Amino acid sequence: MKTSGDMHGVAAVSWGPGRIDLFWVADDRGLRHRAFDGGAWSADEDLGGPCASAPAVTAWAEGAMEVFVVRDDGELWNRYWDHTYWHHWATLGGELDPSWTPSASSTGPDRLDVFAHGRDGATWHRWWDGSEWVPWERA
Repeated sequence: MKTSGDMHGVAAVSWGPGRIDLFWVADDRGLRHRAFDGGAWSADEDLGGPCASAPAVTAWAEGAMEVFVVRDDGELWNRYWDHTYWHHWATLGGELDPSWTPSASSTGPDRLDVFAHGRDGATWHRWWDGSEWVPWERA
């Protein structure tokens, strides 16, 4: 696998058989993506930024995944792939420490959980309940 530029904070996820998606922050602080479809790696894709943290990613259904980063503003930002296209960056707010990497998981198609380290030193949690993002709570 050939890399254009340095890779920082690599995160990986699989949303289906033979599929691996990689995410990392490039030297220009933009989020990059590359996918393996069981036969070959795709070209690098620029998903924008700027990113202050390394990425976290989770798959929440076959063909669906969501990636998270903390930006300089201390807010958690996300983009998701719905098996058709990448949706625009959206903020989930927060008062987070951008030097820490968030963490994400999913227990099924209607549940996403994301955890991040707050500027107050606490771990904070937010989740998608199938229809909306539930407000931040201390974990």
